[in-house]
Amino acid sequence: MNGNTALYRHLTALVAVLAVIAILPVFITQRYFLGEIILFMIWASVATQWNVLLGHAGVFSLGQMLFFAIGAYAVGMMGTYFDVSPWLAMPIGAIVAASAALVIGLACLRLETAYVALLTFAIVFMVSTLIRTDAECFITKGGLCTPLFGGGNGFSGFDDLGFRKLLKGKWVVGNYFVVLGVLALSLLASICVIHGRLGLAFRALGDSRIYAAARGMNRTRFHIIAFVITAFFTGLTGAVYAAHFRFAGPSLFEFPTLVFILAIIVIGGLKSTWGPIFGAALMMVLVEFAKEMGDVQNILIGFVLVVFVLIFPKGLAGATSQLAQRISRQQSRKASDTARAI
Repeated sequence: MNGNTALYRHLTALVAVLAVIAILPVFITQRYFLGEIILFMIWASVATQWNVLLGHAGVFSLGQMLFFAIGAYAVGMMGTYFDVSPWLAMPIGAIVAASAALVIGLACLRLETAYVALLTFAIVFMVSTLIRTDAECFITKGGLCTPLFGGGNGFSGFDDLGFRKLLKGKWVVGNYFVVLGVLALSLLASICVIHGRLGLAFRALGDSRIYAAARGMNRTRFHIIAFVITAFFTGLTGAVYAAHFRFAGPSLFEFPTLVFILAIIVIGGLKSTWGPIFGAALMMVLVEFAKEMGDVQNILIGFVLVVFVLIFPKGLAGATSQLAQRISRQQSRKASDTARAI
């Protein structure tokens, strides 16, 4: 399939998907369910960028939640210390996340895959530990001592997006469309990367690194570009997460969250375009179903992940694609048999 044709096809699908999500508040008015859809959009956005980095660029990084947290902390810290509106803090958080990715990428991405995963995970663990153990008072506000990076409690209570005053009881709808806008930007960027010239470079490097290098392609440079781009949109998603929940804390670094996002990618389909959307939808339903099960929830997530790895290694997107191809072949065979009979 021609690259431009694939790009236009996926952009058309993007418009359709966003239109469906945009009209959901007309039929779903309960705040709880709208909040669950907001969470779905946030995790789908993070998984989409991680899928670009891991599945398409081939960068085995475990540091994406760090960039998510950087975006969230930028909103929390700027709102707490300087009373900066989240509308201004969100793009700043994304830029800071991309800048951090550039520094980390220059240090890590010259290594091979396993070492990149270990080093990026070590950086996340180090930053998380430093934040949790930060107990020295930086400012005193409302009689409470706040460490520079919030310590174990993090930041909360800073300004929201302003829809509580504007829309009153329906403020969550305003937040809903802001998160939808971030998801739209994330999906648009991923489609343009995957089906554009950058995605072509990733496929060339994946097929034959030696041949690609002989053609003048620098693997490290392309990996750093992917690292920075995905960090920008992951940081932007983290920023809108903080703006919606009015919270940024060390819980964003927790290992179960990392596993949850990786499960979304694997279940949806690694190296796919729409897999993270499918995976996020299924995982949100699964988590909702198992919400009252306590620790059994993590066991259930692990079980579903193992089932998909063994039975559907290409995830929901791959299984859907294979089913569509099988139906197409059957229809073509029936049409051919009918033509011969005539």
